[in-house]
Parts: sequence; C-alpha cells; structure tokens
Amino acid sequence: MKNLLAITLALVVGTASAHSIETEKKSVNAEKSTVTWKGYKVTGSHEGTVALKDGHLEFEGDKLTGGEFVVNMTTIGSTDLEGEWKTKLDGHLKSDDFFGVENHPTSTLVFKNVKATGKNSYEVTGDLTIKGITNPVTFDVSVYGSKATATLKIDRSKYNVKYGSGSFFDNLGDKTIYDEFDLVVDLEF
Repeated sequence: MKNLLAITLALVVGTASAHSIETEKKSVNAEKSTVTWKGYKVTGSHEGTVALKDGHLEFEGDKLTGGEFVVNMTTIGSTDLEGEWKTKLDGHLKSDDFFGVENHPTSTLVFKNVKATGKNSYEVTGDLTIKGITNPVTFDVSVYGSKATATLKIDRSKYNVKYGSGSFFDNLGDKTIYDEFDLVVDLEF
C-alpha cells in the first residue's frame, strides 16, 4: 500500500512538473514604445503623448499572461498645438486640475486577467492607477513578434480628474470636456 501511494504521488508531481511552463518577463523598450492620448470636448479634441517609464509583458511560451507598466506623467504633452497654446495646455494637463503630476508623477497599469480571444489577440483586465486612485479597466491587446498594441478608453472622472467635466459641473455649455479619453499604446520589447 505504501509503495502504491508513493508511486501515485510521484506520478502526480511528475505530471504537474512536466506541464508547467515557465513565465518569461520581456522588458518593454520605453524609448521605442509610444503612448498616444486623445481627449474630446464639445468644440473638438486635443491629442498628445505621454512616455512610458518602465514596463514588461509576461509570457508562457508565446502566450501573453501578464504585464505591468509605469507611465511618466511629467512627460504628458499635446502634439496638436504649437507655441503659447501648447505651453498653456501642457501646463494645464500637468496641474491639479487634471493629472497633478507634482504629487502624482507616475501612473501604473497592472494586468490582473488575460484571456486569449484569437491567435494573437487577448482581452486584458487590469488595475489602472491615476492620481493615486485605482480602478479596473478592460481592453484588447494584439501581440505580433516583439510588438504589442492596445487601445484603451479611460473615464477620467473615476480618477478625480474633474476639470470641465459635465459629470461634476453644470452649465458648461461648449466648454464641456468629455470624461472619456483614448489611449493608443504601441509597445516594442
């Protein structure tokens, strides 16, 4: 009986070990990766960039299983304006009215669940932290070779970014800035 138990235990442990695939962390090249944002208002939109500070994707074999990113919020800036107007908008985005980068110089995204939806496609749910406030976000990621792309729609009102929001202020009229903004992320690793 003891021998049967020992053999069974050895088979279970051996089988489990044979099927485990090691997780590989692939660092993202922050210099070659881009994060582009686009915000919308009643009278139009603005767009710009913000730089990644650090990050990695996790894989088991060629399957995406996780990831974690740190964004350098002090780099947020517009790309659709020039001169004085660019300087004003960039400063305003960094102020406490928007992202308060002096007190919150980074934002983070940590993948919590990754589900394959196709050959190179995944649905990811992660925890996004902006201004010290964390909320779940769900978005799609595509991975091809050493590149990955994702598009996220973020509701700024969930992160205490209230300026010009119709969710917090009445009678803004054409000064209203919509709560949702888009992020387009192109990663190289």
